[in-house]
Amino acid sequence: MLRGKQTWWFDKRPVILGAATVVGPDEGDGPLAADYDLVHPELDMQQQSWEKAERLLMEQAADFALKHAKVDKQELSFYVGGDLMNQIISSTFAARTIGAPYLGVFGACSTSMESLALASMIINSGSGQYVLAGACSHNCTAEKQFRYPTEYGSQKPPTAQYTVTGAGAVVLASDGDGPVIECATIGKIVDLGIKDPFNMGAAMAPAAVDTIQAHFNDTGREPKDYDLIVTGDLATVGHEIATDLLKRDGVPIEDTVFGDCGLMVYDVQRQKVQAGGSGCGCSAVVTYGHLLKRLKQGDLKRILVVATGALLSPLSFQQGESIPCIAHAVAIEATS
Repeated sequence: MLRGKQTWWFDKRPVILGAATVVGPDEGDGPLAADYDLVHPELDMQQQSWEKAERLLMEQAADFALKHAKVDKQELSFYVGGDLMNQIISSTFAARTIGAPYLGVFGACSTSMESLALASMIINSGSGQYVLAGACSHNCTAEKQFRYPTEYGSQKPPTAQYTVTGAGAVVLASDGDGPVIECATIGKIVDLGIKDPFNMGAAMAPAAVDTIQAHFNDTGREPKDYDLIVTGDLATVGHEIATDLLKRDGVPIEDTVFGDCGLMVYDVQRQKVQAGGSGCGCSAVVTYGHLLKRLKQGDLKRILVVATGALLSPLSFQQGESIPCIAHAVAIEATS
């Protein structure tokens, strides 16, 4: 199962039986609106707090994914999920509703592929029949926890990113009809000393490059083996840095096959999202909505999703610590 130093190779090829995405109004106003299962017209979603709204996103995405997979909650072997909140409360409280054995994970914005990799490992090892994997975020909960109170309305620099309000979930099984998980490359912490929480794209780009290179070294593959390689949420600043670093290191990657979920989820020219999208929900809603749809339609045959995460906290920032970053990559292939 281990190939090279960092890559899990899934010989049983776990199947994505069902996937779903639920988003907020800004995401619904973006270019991928038609690929989401549900778009909420208001950020509060008729809930009493932003945190309860985020939990609702995760619960609804899980319900839709189970419905698409034709799997009942009681049939789930495990739920693997996480978010950006302290003690990952959105996923934990959603797990209370879902009722399945629960593994909570935190990889910041890399959580979508971390949870998918772990869920795939459970299926591949025969340790579960059906596994739900998911991730979520909410713009206002992230602003409140990591930056300023939402009522403050502070200005942000152009390098800042806009946290996606959304949740994505998938149901995996050992067999069935759907795209399959080929392998997952687990990233290492990369920290080049950046301390600016408003420039996370620059902080995360080296971690994305490190994982992409590890993936190619472990698997013997090249960029041409994928129809699309997409990072999680490097946005305009980080994506340009990652592209330059890969070219500098001799990785033959071209813009035609190298994208970023943070640039896909919004129209950065029209919407007021600074450098682009971020958050646990960013790569989750783009992958489990838009990209899986393209795989099923035959537009894409094989993709590599490299979700990126900045592992800072409000406390570490206040203490002057730099930002440790990580990226996890998962290869997904169409079966028809």
